Amino acid sequence: MTTTIKDRRSTPRQKSFLQGRIYFNGRRSSADCLIRDITDAGARLRFSGSVTVPEVFELYIPNKQETLRAHIKWHRGDDVGVEFENVPRHVDSPQLVPSANALEERVSKLERELAALRRRFEADRE
Repeated sequence: MTTTIKDRRSTPRQKSFLQGRIYFNGRRSSADCLIRDITDAGARLRFSGSVTVPEVFELYIPNKQETLRAHIKWHRGDDVGVEFENVPRHVDSPQLVPSANALEERVSKLERELAALRRRFEADRE
């Protein structure tokens, strides 16, 4: 006899292997973590060893250059489930709706990176 557990997430979970860092205590304290699952609304974080994690903290994701305010929903062993606060959502959809400023900043950053790569490529060809 098998028992299935219903997934209570409102958005699909994406497996990940992202580096993360949490900041707390007025950003005077921090701890590294590994982001194992992530959705628009929350994540499962894994900490190495026993780390005391406060109820509310900032999660910085370097690969995405994104900082999200999070609070703990559950804690099992080295894993902590968090929910993100103040995540902008479209009324009819659980998907994130990025702000115009965030998109402009992202496009600008990508354009600068592309220009730098082109310069490097041209320099290597000479």
